[in-house]
Amino acid sequence: MGKNKLARFEENLRLPNVIQPTRAEALDNFHLKGKWRSEIFKNENPIVVELGCGKGEYSVGLARAFPEKNFIGIDIKGARFWFGAKEAMESNMNNVAFLRTQIELLDCFFEENEVDEIWITFPDPQIKYRRTKHRMTHPDFLERYRKVLKPEGIVHLKTDSEFLHGYTLGILQGSGHEILTAHHDIYGAPEYEPNTEHLREIKTYYEELFSSKGKTITYIKFRFRQD
Repeated sequence: MGKNKLARFEENLRLPNVIQPTRAEALDNFHLKGKWRSEIFKNENPIVVELGCGKGEYSVGLARAFPEKNFIGIDIKGARFWFGAKEAMESNMNNVAFLRTQIELLDCFFEENEVDEIWITFPDPQIKYRRTKHRMTHPDFLERYRKVLKPEGIVHLKTDSEFLHGYTLGILQGSGHEILTAHHDIYGAPEYEPNTEHLREIKTYYEELFSSKGKTITYIKFRFRQD
């Protein structure tokens, strides 16, 4: 492990906007479950979670664009989101935090109906069939999201993978979920719904990389079927 990575891990331990529970802590009635607003953000604003936040640039960008909301970037690789956590601290941003954990444990950290929105930004599409269950829009993952989202909560998927875009649309349609928006090319589409400038203005490291290679960026916004 490189010295820079070790230094980031060490600094993460001191950053007040970074939460790094053990797996045992996650599974044993995690102390912030149901208390993110009161204990971390000190307000009653909506909570938005980014899954697989990478370097944290999207969580930080959204937090800047929407100061009236609270944002939590989640990733298992703390040395990556150190960049976002550090930037947020240096910018005195109190509406963004980072949680180091596996996405599979999402419902260990949030109560039912605690989350208002979920962003999934440029996940690995897991194209091989044997990796199907690891796709972040696989029905098993969707059910985890559904548990923590409010009944009218929104999920956003932004990806360069036409495969994952199509797969997700198929899953959503087959399950009767409500597709609110589906763009096959957010930079080439002539029209957007109002107040969606952040879709193009906020970019992750991977989005910059993929766009520079001429890849099309797609977007889906959906809401779960209300049984």
